[in-house]
Order: sequence, then C-alpha cells, then structure tokens
Amino acid sequence: MNYLAHLHLGGQRPGQLLGSLYGDFVKGRLQGQFNPEIEAAIQLHRSIDVFTDRHPLVDLALSRFTLTRRRYAGIVLDVFFDHCLARDWTLYADQPLEQFTSDVYRVLAAEPQLPGRLAQIAPHMATNDWLGSYREFAVLDQVLRGISRRLSRPEELAAAMADLERLYEPLSDDFRLFYPQLQDFAGRRL
Repeated sequence: MNYLAHLHLGGQRPGQLLGSLYGDFVKGRLQGQFNPEIEAAIQLHRSIDVFTDRHPLVDLALSRFTLTRRRYAGIVLDVFFDHCLARDWTLYADQPLEQFTSDVYRVLAAEPQLPGRLAQIAPHMATNDWLGSYREFAVLDQVLRGISRRLSRPEELAAAMADLERLYEPLSDDFRLFYPQLQDFAGRRL
C-alpha cells in the first residue's frame, strides 16, 4: 500500500495520521523517539505491509505483470492500489476525499519535526495535492517517474504505465477483492 491507503487505514487522530506516514520514513526499532500513538501507528503501518506482501490476492496481482521487472512490480501495484482507493473513495470512506486530504495536510503542516525526507516532501505533497491527485490515472505516470529517480535502475520502471494500461481492469478487480480484507485486518489492530 502507498501513502493514501496507509493514511486511510491507520486511524484519523493526528498522531495516527503522522505515524501512518512515518512508517515509510522511519526505519529500524522504535525505542520511544516518538510518542506512543505515533509509534503504534508506525507498527500498524509495518503490519499492513506484511499482511499485504503475504496475501494471495496481491501475489495474483503481481503475477499479472509482464513488462515491468518483477523487482519493481510491488511498487507499481502499491501506487495503482492508491489510485483505485482514490477513484472509488466513497465505497471505502465516510468523509469526502477532499476533506480527508485537507485534514492530513493540516496535520503535516502543524508538525514541526517531521522525520527525514518527509520534512522535505510534505509541503509539496500538500501544495500539489498528491493524495487527491491519485484519483486521476494519468498522474500515476508522474508518480512512477518520481519514484524511478530514486532507484538505482530507473529504466526497470519504464514499462510500468504500459502494464497498468493493459491490466487496468484485472488489477482493479484484485483491489476490490483485497481492500475490504485489508480494512478488516487494520480495523482489528486499531
């Protein structure tokens, strides 16, 4: 799962929202460097990643990729699943996507000590409405290009959009089957 899904699944209190994002930026053991609510949300983030990585529906979705190198198919799938969540937001959430993303951006802006790279990208995330923009399929190309700039072999993501265009419907079906199970998993841990 990518940013939007983690934020949606991790709880709506400010500490939970922060921890849901910190999970991608804080590595290693948690030893009290953050408040307990943030650390619990980081742990939930990690549990969601493990659940997702081991789920048979995710394995099926990953097996559909032929052009994108298998090493990066998981990244592409995470981004695509955030697109599916944003596109079908009203099926999975009670509040409008715009309200949810505004709340997230407000929490990020109010936090003076964001960890590492999150401190650098949070202003861009809000200014360019990264979370809400996932609704548009074409945005995924920009997202994947941004990710490829941080990879040692960016050319391996070159065919990702072609794969996603070809697999749009079957991967959307995989998401529809998988996400309610993930919601249930995360809800039991909150």
